[in-house]
Amino acid sequence: MYNRNNNALNHNQARLISSINKGLGIFFLVGCLILASVPTVLCRTTAPIVYVAGDGSGDFNCDGKDDHIQINQALKFVADNSKYTTVYLKGPFTYVIDDTLLIGSNTILEGDSTAVIKLVDNAGWATMKPLIKQMSSYGNNNIVIRGFEVDVNHDGNLKVAKGKGYYNVIYFLYCKNVTVCDMHMHDGHGDGLRIKYSENIQFYNNTIYRLGHDGMFAIECQNVEAWNNTITCRTNSALRVWNSNHVKLHDNLIDSFYHWSASGPGIQVEKSAGIMDDIEIYNNTIHHTYGPGIWLFSYDTSSATRDQGKNVHIHHNIFYNTGTNPSITWVGGIITNGFEDTVIENNVFDSIYHSAIAHMDMTGGSSTYAPAGDGYTTIVRNNIIVNTLPRTKEPSGTGYGVINYLPGTHTFVLENNCLYNNKAGNYKNCASTTDIYADPLFADLENHDYHLKSKAGRWNGERWVKDKVTSPCIDAGYSLSDYANEPEDNGDRINIGRYGNTIYASLSGTYPVDNHEDPVSQESVILTVSDNRLRENSPETVFHDTSFIDVGGSSIGRYRDLISFNLSEYTGADINSATLSLFWYYPAGIARPEDTVIEVYRPASSWNESYVSWNKLEKGIAWSNAGGDWYDKNGVLQGSTPYATITFKGNTLPDNRYYELDVTDLVKEYVSGKYANTGFLIKARNESNNYIAFYSSDCGNENQVPRLNLVCS
Repeated sequence: MYNRNNNALNHNQARLISSINKGLGIFFLVGCLILASVPTVLCRTTAPIVYVAGDGSGDFNCDGKDDHIQINQALKFVADNSKYTTVYLKGPFTYVIDDTLLIGSNTILEGDSTAVIKLVDNAGWATMKPLIKQMSSYGNNNIVIRGFEVDVNHDGNLKVAKGKGYYNVIYFLYCKNVTVCDMHMHDGHGDGLRIKYSENIQFYNNTIYRLGHDGMFAIECQNVEAWNNTITCRTNSALRVWNSNHVKLHDNLIDSFYHWSASGPGIQVEKSAGIMDDIEIYNNTIHHTYGPGIWLFSYDTSSATRDQGKNVHIHHNIFYNTGTNPSITWVGGIITNGFEDTVIENNVFDSIYHSAIAHMDMTGGSSTYAPAGDGYTTIVRNNIIVNTLPRTKEPSGTGYGVINYLPGTHTFVLENNCLYNNKAGNYKNCASTTDIYADPLFADLENHDYHLKSKAGRWNGERWVKDKVTSPCIDAGYSLSDYANEPEDNGDRINIGRYGNTIYASLSGTYPVDNHEDPVSQESVILTVSDNRLRENSPETVFHDTSFIDVGGSSIGRYRDLISFNLSEYTGADINSATLSLFWYYPAGIARPEDTVIEVYRPASSWNESYVSWNKLEKGIAWSNAGGDWYDKNGVLQGSTPYATITFKGNTLPDNRYYELDVTDLVKEYVSGKYANTGFLIKARNESNNYIAFYSSDCGNENQVPRLNLVCS
């Protein structure tokens, strides 16, 4: 093992050398000094992983003080040795750093969720000196940072201001292919990921709490995607892009807290130069932000590029209680100016302060420039806007559903929206001939369930249910909008609101009735009751609430999963088909050396989601076989004939969609009573160099969780 104490020979070694033949002694001494002054692979863990630990078990070992030294030694070793790819921080341990960590190309920096990198008290660093940055000032490529916690130690560094560039967690420039995922970053003065002049950036599955500026800030970048993050803002935004293009921000949960330092917008998109014509913001839930939910604005004055901010698409988001800041006027749901042909559709805005959607200059003034033709046009369609409230600062003239403060240069096209109970009224300096004005009849407004009530059928999160009333927003959307994703009976027209043109759109027809004809097959979607990961390298750890499930093998061990669905209401049912759907997303953009053949088996015993692990199925009860006991399709214990299988080729990349396994035979055995329902055990046939992951029931997005689709007679 290598640590900071290896850098010099001790007194006894030196005295021994002096007693040896002079020529031999000099040769021996020089050799020892060389071996002692650089990391060596002679006793290192097998490639490709280098371990850093705080308990003496690592290849590089830390003591909780100046731990950046050993971590940087490990990162440099990986950068200098192509057979190694990964620096792994072992937990539980808090690694205290007093200097920046430097990561090179083709490197993964990851760790246990209990591994914490913490900034030292009173660090005294200069602005824009981050905790982690790339090694080369010219940029590095193919970098992954994942899995561990960063405590930026805000309260231990109170001499600097938030939002001024102090102690950003990560700051990269001129980099390509950067992934930051499954991180917990909190209590800072600056950004989580700040990245500039870079491309191919993925930021997902992160939990960010009260940093001091932006959760992710992409500046003049290309191909940026941020999804499945849970972010509580402080000082500024959750996600921010500036002069960047080809951007997708989706499936994030964003909020703030009520405090003078709370935040600005939830999402900030701004342009001062260049081209921004491919921006999509969708499937996010944004609530209780101090500033607006989304702030979209341009102040580009260049005649060459000022018309190149256009075609932003904002859809299928939920906004509620945004714009609580009592000290500024530019609060609301979506505040925008200077972008052409923005489309805002199929969103829900509930209890927004100031206005759900407003054209408004970033300074509160008036805009004088407009592109040729009809100026800046924003298309607003198929949205539900309810319960809008006046803002706190200068409330007079606010509280409308939609406001246009810039009628000389900006125009709203309002099509087939539903507006209801907005305090000051529905419009200010704009109008519509196709909007409707009625209670949208949400399933549960108080608890922010914005599915539409329907006599024919409404998705309640687990199954389809019928209501006593039907929402006026069903089949009331824009006539040319796509409705192909809505289940039948969909009335051949899109629903207004968040779930229009999704698989969870409320139905417009009626359920089949018993008319004494042949039974009609009905499809039902059952969401997961529970799922657990089994990880060989953490044999006693219970993984019940992670955002993913995983299978296959890596250099540190094997991975399996248990999934359970509640089939009690289908006891005795005639099952025509049963399909298990898993949403594949990882490893993003990376091929594997081996194929991953997924197999489904019947767990041999019931298991407890609160205690199940690689070694145990219940509290104090071990599996007979570590990694789980199962029966195969032929009833053979630990057999190898699966109930279902699917192959993921090693050279196929994750494409962020569902993949299906036919589990009809196993589900039939459960509902018929042949076997007790013990769920599904999922593993790979071969478990080596073929690790992949799917979203779990805790990923935060119901469009990506494991699903069981049943067709019954």
